[in-house]
Amino acid sequence: MNGHNNYKGIQTALQDELKVGLQHDLYSLENCHIATLANNDTPYGLVENAACLIDDGIITWVGDRRELGNDAQWDQVLDLGGRMVTPALIDCHTHIVHGGDRAQEFEMRLNGASYEEVARAGGGIISTVTATRDADDASLLASALPRVDAMIAEGVTLIEIKSGYGLTQDSELRVLRVARQITQHRPVEVRTTYLGAHAVPAEYADRADAYIDDVCIPTLRLAHEQGLVDAVDAFCEGIAFDTHQVARVFDVAKELGLQIKIHAEQLSNLGGTAMAAGYGALSADHIEYLDETGVQAMAAADVTAVILPGAFYTLRETQQPPVAVLRKHGVPMAVATDANPGSSPMTSILLAMNMACTLFRLTPEEALLGTTRHAAGALGLSDRGMVAAGMRADLAVWNIKHPSELAYRIGFNPLHQRIFGGRL
Repeated sequence: MNGHNNYKGIQTALQDELKVGLQHDLYSLENCHIATLANNDTPYGLVENAACLIDDGIITWVGDRRELGNDAQWDQVLDLGGRMVTPALIDCHTHIVHGGDRAQEFEMRLNGASYEEVARAGGGIISTVTATRDADDASLLASALPRVDAMIAEGVTLIEIKSGYGLTQDSELRVLRVARQITQHRPVEVRTTYLGAHAVPAEYADRADAYIDDVCIPTLRLAHEQGLVDAVDAFCEGIAFDTHQVARVFDVAKELGLQIKIHAEQLSNLGGTAMAAGYGALSADHIEYLDETGVQAMAAADVTAVILPGAFYTLRETQQPPVAVLRKHGVPMAVATDANPGSSPMTSILLAMNMACTLFRLTPEEALLGTTRHAAGALGLSDRGMVAAGMRADLAVWNIKHPSELAYRIGFNPLHQRIFGGRL
């Protein structure tokens, strides 16, 4: 199905079902229950029989409807029919702008081919790099939009999108540019992350330092100059870049005033998380092999842990992220899809929530926090992710009785309506 038409059909059906046309900037949501996820002693920050006032895209009040009285004045009331409201969901780690797919190598592996055989046949990350370099901007955008549509259909209003499949100056800039263009075609917010230090391209085989000097750092400077980047990421791992190489990229990011994130401790423990914490990183992502020393460094620097169960599942890993230790030290945990063509070909944030609970034993409340408040924190944003006065009115309305249902069900989408910046 065409991605453009699919999205329009979903949105039209939802608005028809709501039977309300939003005509005013000042309105109230009523006859609902709200999981505010605000800091309080109530699980989920749940307010039953609630109301929420929205003015020009900003939440101005939320609480028990009875506290408003009957004399309050606003332009319009949206009766939500007893449904559940949460903050809109945030996917804070994706790689959805790329060329091609890896379905053929998926089948090859299941037919017994080794990773080496797949690589010799042109598979692996290099196949995605080649396909991305070969695709024009229009093709990259056209292939990304259906992925965005799938996310929007599950209540997502904010998507982080990384580069990292171009690995040349031109291709990396094009991926970032296309990611920015998505907001012109869909009602969604995009944050772009430069991940030039994702892999060493074939033309720089065994010359990772030269790649950092010749391509990665100059491209970062140009991306910043062109206003294409919100944050900088790097893959610190034995198959990618070591801590010294990553630090050189982060030094430039700090010089440019850009925020920092890191892929670290996914396959081994190189100390990348602790190193990134020293730079005041927003997040450390994957972290299956993280030790308690690294967790303590995260806690001291207020670094968010981004849990990515899709890659763990797809790669059939056995080393789980240290969830209990993260809890012990009060490190906030975000949850994301890691949507990418190789290790996590999924776009369902609801499935990621279920996987985080089932595979890693997060609670449903932690999973919802991980795709709202803590996901916002992983992107350095403090004006969304909760339903509270002063927050941006990015909300999701669900056909559920309790917020735990969002992580409980598999293959079921209970979204009734998305509200994006106060607009249906």
